[in-house]
Amino acid sequence: MYPGTPFRELYHRNSVPMYPGTPFRELYHRNGVPMYLRGHNIMKKILVTGGAGFIGSNLVDALMADERFGLVRVLDNLSTGFAENIAHHLSNPKLEFIQADIRDYATCLAACKDMDFVSHHAALGSVPRSISDPLSTNAVNITGFLHVLQAAKESGVRRMVYAASSSTYGDSLELPKVEDRIGKPLSPYAVTKYVNELYASVYARTFGMELIGLRYFNVFGPRQSPQGAYAAAIPLFIQQLLNGTSPTIHGDGSHSRDFTFVDNAVQANLKALFSENKAALGEVFNIAFGQQTTLLGLFEMLRNLLNVSTPAHFGPERLGDIPHSQASIEKARTILGYSPEISLEDGLRQTVAWHQGISNHPSI
Repeated sequence: MYPGTPFRELYHRNSVPMYPGTPFRELYHRNGVPMYLRGHNIMKKILVTGGAGFIGSNLVDALMADERFGLVRVLDNLSTGFAENIAHHLSNPKLEFIQADIRDYATCLAACKDMDFVSHHAALGSVPRSISDPLSTNAVNITGFLHVLQAAKESGVRRMVYAASSSTYGDSLELPKVEDRIGKPLSPYAVTKYVNELYASVYARTFGMELIGLRYFNVFGPRQSPQGAYAAAIPLFIQQLLNGTSPTIHGDGSHSRDFTFVDNAVQANLKALFSENKAALGEVFNIAFGQQTTLLGLFEMLRNLLNVSTPAHFGPERLGDIPHSQASIEKARTILGYSPEISLEDGLRQTVAWHQGISNHPSI
């Protein structure tokens, strides 16, 4: 069965209907895709925005190794990502790299051309960055997101999975966090990520697009940069402890997070991209490990792994920070089949090893 095969030749074999009682046109097409193309080694094409960044490049590694994909196209302006994160793939014809900005709609339209899937990870992260520069955060995270969303619609992309954020829960004190109960945003960054969800919901209902949001909870792991004013806590703590300097913990260390190793986030993306459960469409899912850890507890774990006794410095709490965070991942388990495999402890071991240059992470 190949392209150009008549409907009835596909429908019958030796004059006997292959699926009695089912109209042949229903068998021949599903969601606009000929049935003989489904499950027969027809390799997919995917665009990964932000694919040279921390989470995006780890996802690109998985996509490059996945035989279901024949083309992985990366769109990244390298403002927070790094070319070296995907350098080991650049000689592989399966990878295309476009250095450009999602704030340009024509770029997004060209990047989405002929794609089956879009994985949207391009964004300006960091709550403090959004407080100091809300205009840039809005331009990238809202206007850029809308450009990618509209370009995916115009290009006939089958499905788009996008990175959402636990910051959407805002001032809600409820623990664990459940997807349909959120509070008021505490930062410009949180506003932008919530607006992404609203746009996705409208496009799903209005245009029938297949859209799935993944609310990440404090993802960490190899390739998360410790550099810059807006570095995340884990890579920053590790580098400072390796250098013998005292990390700054904002507050008294009692604030808690649901730290999530990057491989768990990659698993969630693959589950979302290929889920055949219609209940997943138009929804958002918490992606976390489901475990609450204080910043002081995290600091002690890192000191033990690095075998150092460097003390912490305690500074003032930061504007826009959520005091406590822990996810319910039941919805993602039930609908997507998400099952995080790497614990905080194991993830920290791999991350520390990567920072020491002796990583046992398989993608490095």
